[in-house]
Amino acid sequence: MVEGSPLRADAQRNRARILDAAEAVFAEFGTRASTEEVARRAGVAIGTVFRHFPTKDDLLAAIMKRLLAQLVEEAGKRDLFGFFTHLVALAAAKKTVADLLAGSGVDIRLPDALGHLKEAVGRLLKQAQAAGAVAHTVRLPEVMALLASMCQGALHGGWDKQLQARTLAVIFAGLKRD
Repeated sequence: MVEGSPLRADAQRNRARILDAAEAVFAEFGTRASTEEVARRAGVAIGTVFRHFPTKDDLLAAIMKRLLAQLVEEAGKRDLFGFFTHLVALAAAKKTVADLLAGSGVDIRLPDALGHLKEAVGRLLKQAQAAGAVAHTVRLPEVMALLASMCQGALHGGWDKQLQARTLAVIFAGLKRD
């Protein structure tokens, strides 16, 4: 498939089903998951998977790109503190493909998608600072580092809702100090 070329409606539906199935399969089996299992769960032939995603890395990259786009969309619906809370809850609730990739050795570069997420969090930070909810000394790199480390902690630590709330309260109090 040529990047950027429009897909027919049925091809778009197949692509979405493949990505949904792949997300579930990779979350369940890790990067050792087979593309055959992805095709089976998506209800398509293996050739259809390969037409959309020639390699497993292409499939993983598409999942990551979609996940990052969903996070950017979610950032547009929340304030900084709500976005933090949402991400930590997501990380604690399920193992994501992002986590699987971190230790897999798969090299997937998504600078545009990551840049969009960083921009969205940057907007949330500026809004919070303008409202006086976050100190003006707090910068975007620190916020991104806090988000990443909180999500990793919640994911690997299996944080329950009480631990999530207490940890977020500490982070939020720190963000408010000048």
